[in-house]
Amino acid sequence: MGVNRITHITQKTDFDAVMDTGVQASTPHFALHVKTPTAVNRIGAVVPKRWAKRAVTRNTIRRQIYALAAHRTWPLPASDRVIRLRKAFDTQVFGSATSLALKAAVRLELQTLFDKAQHTS
Repeated sequence: MGVNRITHITQKTDFDAVMDTGVQASTPHFALHVKTPTAVNRIGAVVPKRWAKRAVTRNTIRRQIYALAAHRTWPLPASDRVIRLRKAFDTQVFGSATSLALKAAVRLELQTLFDKAQHTS
């Protein structure tokens, strides 16, 4: 049985603590860091300017991360999770930062990332 309630990680020290645990799962563009146990499920998104130059692209990716996380059932025990963009999406393939194609590609890859993490825990 999982827990649906999830909040956002907002403090730099919390991000650092989760990212110090190492990568639990990865895909070509994303890495997932997990720290357990915690009091409640929390999620954070790290989308560096290095990999997404435009703010609209960073915000689109961040929104996709939070939206997908909000609709998942998270396994117990509660944990902190940080999803980090670690490679740029090809701007030749995804010309618009808010294109449906980019959103779909991000969601598909995030779904794969979450599924990989559940199988390794």
